[in-house]
Amino acid sequence: MAKSEHWVEMTLGDFVKLQRGHDLPEQNRRPSAIPILGSFGITGWHDEAKARGPGVTIGRSGASFGVVSYSAVDYWPLNTALYVVDFHGNDERFAYYYLQSLDFKSHNSGSAQPSLNRNFIHPLPVRIPPVNEQHAIAAVLGALDDKIDQNRRTARTLERTARTIFQAWFVDFEPVKTKAAGATSFPSMPQSIFDSLSTRLIDSEIGPVPEGWEVKPIDDVVSVKGGATPSTKKAEYWEDGLHCWATPRDMSRLSHPVLLDTERRITDAGVECISSGLLPAGTVLMSSRAPVGYLAIAGVPTAINQGFIAMVCDGPLPPTYILQWAHVSMDAIHGRASGTTFPEISKKNFRPLPVVVPPPDVVTAFRSLADPLFDLLTATVKEDGSLAATRDYLLPRLLNGSVLVETGNG
Repeated sequence: MAKSEHWVEMTLGDFVKLQRGHDLPEQNRRPSAIPILGSFGITGWHDEAKARGPGVTIGRSGASFGVVSYSAVDYWPLNTALYVVDFHGNDERFAYYYLQSLDFKSHNSGSAQPSLNRNFIHPLPVRIPPVNEQHAIAAVLGALDDKIDQNRRTARTLERTARTIFQAWFVDFEPVKTKAAGATSFPSMPQSIFDSLSTRLIDSEIGPVPEGWEVKPIDDVVSVKGGATPSTKKAEYWEDGLHCWATPRDMSRLSHPVLLDTERRITDAGVECISSGLLPAGTVLMSSRAPVGYLAIAGVPTAINQGFIAMVCDGPLPPTYILQWAHVSMDAIHGRASGTTFPEISKKNFRPLPVVVPPPDVVTAFRSLADPLFDLLTATVKEDGSLAATRDYLLPRLLNGSVLVETGNG
């Protein structure tokens, strides 16, 4: 078992040596496989590395002051970051986690804009475990982060798959076109559905669509709702609230289009102050201002503030269809936004937007493909949340020695 009393007191500069990164103007970048790490992580790609991986950077200026990032491969550290040029034999990934635990914001060497100077932080006292314990701690935290990263890649693949199917079936109408060209089947489409398709496209207000399909205003196929903010001065609306209450800020934090939790919660009394009430799980949410266009499906019943257009899918089209429709229609949605301080789309301007409504059997076939993909995505996002909570719980405790890890040395 690890013995935290064996940890050694030293300065940060004795633990790792930091150096300011290197300038690389946009016009000089040659996109390739080398990550460029700036003040908040990867900001682009280049064909030349300035530092060997594994490597660690710390954002040294601006809004990302103090953000610690990790690269498993060779990389280019930008001059908006400090980077480790010598780990002094310490475990690189342990150093990444340990640096995250330090409060760099209290060591600002700038004035108008926050700035981190290596000469200010090299003398900081730190307490470091032996290298074998570093390896063990990094292995625990790294396994959690690797699984989170794998889940995110899986979720992105699921999103792309659903989007590709929607684009092919309902935007490009590829099954109809390939059938008209003599094809006897179409990848991803059930044979019985393909056999039922017409081979003709007919004119509509949005251009040619398959014969027998309709084009309707979005307001005809979903219930369009708005939200509100109950008085924040009344504790009975907020204190010990149980219901999710979403703002566009919650949407901005999402890595994938599913909303499972919110920063603030609201009480039953608070919900009663919002005309749309508690929207059911499966509602498609779109931020209507600041900015227009964040999209997600509510994975839990959710109330919303006034910065949303919500689409309750109580008609012929399911949430997975409406989510993809909103995504491909974003240019048209932005085109209907107005405002002087910031763009905003009103429910009045949103409701007439056209949506293609296929026959019910085609919709059912799409759901049979898209809904399981979204269910898997949702399960992946939930698991990510649990893994991240476990990591965030363990990280400070592993790094201060209050939680001990097995090192394999008996």
